[in-house]
This record gives sequence, C-alpha cells and structure tokens, in this order.
Amino acid sequence: MKATLFKGKETIELGERPDPVIQEATDAVVRVVRGCVCGSDLWYYRGISPHAVGSIGHEYIGVIEETGSDVKDLKKGNFVIAPFTYNDGTCAACKAGFQSNCEHGGVFGDGETDGGQGEKVRAPFADATLVKVPGADFSDKMLASFTALSDVMCTGHHAAVSANVKKGSVVAVVGDGAVGLSAVLAAKRLGATRIIALSRNPARQAVAKEFGATDIVEERGDDATAVIMKLTDGFGVDAALECVGTDESIKTCVEITRAGGMVGTVGVPNYKDFKYETAFWKNVGIRGGVAPARQYIPELLKDVLAGTINPGRVFDLTVELQDIKEAYAAMDERRAIKSLFKVSEV
Repeated sequence: MKATLFKGKETIELGERPDPVIQEATDAVVRVVRGCVCGSDLWYYRGISPHAVGSIGHEYIGVIEETGSDVKDLKKGNFVIAPFTYNDGTCAACKAGFQSNCEHGGVFGDGETDGGQGEKVRAPFADATLVKVPGADFSDKMLASFTALSDVMCTGHHAAVSANVKKGSVVAVVGDGAVGLSAVLAAKRLGATRIIALSRNPARQAVAKEFGATDIVEERGDDATAVIMKLTDGFGVDAALECVGTDESIKTCVEITRAGGMVGTVGVPNYKDFKYETAFWKNVGIRGGVAPARQYIPELLKDVLAGTINPGRVFDLTVELQDIKEAYAAMDERRAIKSLFKVSEV
C-alpha cells in the first residue's frame, strides 16, 4: 500500500508499506478515507523532536475492511473515527477516562505501526479504540470535521477541560494553530463569555472570530501580558489555554491568569527556562497533557452531527495523498493552518 514515510529532517516521502493484516483477535483493518498533518508532525519534520524512520501520521478516519474474531461492536463497512492513540479500554488509565495513557496502548504512526497518512491502518483494540459514526453520504465538510475529531478538536477541548472552562469564564488562548483555534471553539462550546485569542495572522484571526473569539491580541510576550491585563481591568483571565509548548507561551499563560485560575496546557512541551515558581506564588494551577481523544470523541461527534460545531474549518488546504509533501511544506511555511488529504471515497 501507499504510505507516507518519515526519512529524517525535512524529508517526507510517499512510499510503500506492507498491506496491514489482522495480527490479534482484537484488531481491525481500516481503509483510510481522510487523513491530515498534525502540528506535532512538524516538530519531527523540523528536527526539533525525534521520530523513528518509517510510518508517520496519527489522525485518520475510514471504513472497516476486516475485523479480528474478538471484535464484537464493529463490522466490515462501518465508518469510524480513530483517536490518535489506541487503547485497550480495560486498564486503570482507560477506566479513569485517560485512554491516551493506556498501559497497553500506543500512538499510530510511530515508525513501526501503521500511520494515518497512508491507505490502510491496522487498528489494535478496535472495539475500545475506534468510534463508529452513524449515517452515510457524508459531505466533504462533515468528513473534515470528523477528521478534526481524531486529534486536534479533542486536544483543544482537553485544554479547556483541564483549565476548568465553564459558563461565564473569561478565557485566553495562546497559540493560533489548529489546536489553538479548536481551543477557542471548545471554550465557546463550554460557555465562556469572553475569549481572547492571541494571533497575528489575519486568516487565523478570522477563524478564531468565527469560532467565538471576542477579542484578538496581536502582541507577544510582555506586551501581550500588558494588553490582556488591561482588557481584564488588571484582574487576569479565569483560564489560559496553552497551545504552543514554548517557554514564552507558558510564561504568558501564567502571567495573564488570575490568582486561583488555571492554565490548561496541551502544546507539546519544549520548555527550557520556564520557572514553576511564577505559578506557585500566584496560586495558579497548571494541568494538561496528551488529550484522551477517545474519551471526548462521542460527545463532540454528537455536536458535529447536529451541526452545532464545525471543527473541520481549521483545514484550509486539501490535497491528494500523492501531494503529501506539499501538505507538510504548506504548514511548515505557515501557508496553511492545517492540511487535509484525501485518500479514498467513503
């Protein structure tokens, strides 16, 4: 089968991998319909974070082609959303709602396991991992939103949940990538009445406003802190959603959060100089991590199907799988917020 292969820094190729087969009785083989490039894939592409040579890509949706003998809830022909991590559904972490920390789980596209940026994927623990989507004849718009649920929308939602965003909250979102924009949508969905989005990019500002941002702040660093403190009458925000993963982004989040407030952090952390003491002396909490997408997909899927949220709006470039190099380059050069690619039809 055709699959995207990571060959090292700035080297992505469409190559060949063996067609996946059932290896365990709990497996399913999924034919990929849509996939996408994640912001975290860019860390590997740029050589900032390590990644094994081989398969890559952890976000995909598709159709079940085959199931193992112990798969009971899924069958051939079912349309499914795959969270970016697979899980057994039975360990302590899974039972606590943190399937992304499953004792026996893992991440799709880690170099050895099949990645979502290819034609087919073997999905371990299929019943526990994959989420069946009811209905048929999905529009391209709907397929894009389903793809967003595989990671980015759930990750933005995790930032908001971790920061205890609720009805009436004043929220700031640091980061205007697809995760940050999804966090704006998540904050709005959870009832935030004021959402301050930090962005300098007009196209991203437009999506942020569409998703519910009430204020746009273009400043960075200390200047951004000063502007936000002024906007909140010197009080600060109830919740800051950190969707970047840099020293500056986490520092800004702590500085703009009111005493007793929360920072929800989902940006892949590349902190080097951040001092936790700045949060300690303000009684600001920091919580977050790898989003348990499998926990969130069912509730978010209901809203997508009802048409009340459109997380697929974060995709502003759609290509064919054969153009995967352009999908990466466009995001790397900030010509695209997030790249979606078509693999097959439903």
